[in-house]
Amino acid sequence: MRLHAYDSSRIYKDKVKFYHDKKLIKRTFHPGELVLLFNSRLKLFPGKLKSKWLGPFVVKQVFQNGAVELEHSNDDNQQRSWIVNGQRLKHYVGGDVEQTASIMMLVDP
Repeated sequence: MRLHAYDSSRIYKDKVKFYHDKKLIKRTFHPGELVLLFNSRLKLFPGKLKSKWLGPFVVKQVFQNGAVELEHSNDDNQQRSWIVNGQRLKHYVGGDVEQTASIMMLVDP
């Protein structure tokens, strides 16, 4: 009876793992592609209609562990690069993305 319980548990875990792995989305990035970065620190100004994605950024290098080095050029022709987790990225299809801007409060004198 105990062996049957072990086998039943193992079969159940295999089925759950197969279902979970089937639902995972594997994204592969290549240098030179445009991507969007998920902004997880957007909780300062919560809003339903604000975009949680920043970008587009250019992929500079892809590492074997899933990390991706991004590159962004400012208006001053300065290029910044940093390394992020590849799970926080998605491919950029095109179109305009609203940049999160600082909110200016107008105060009456």
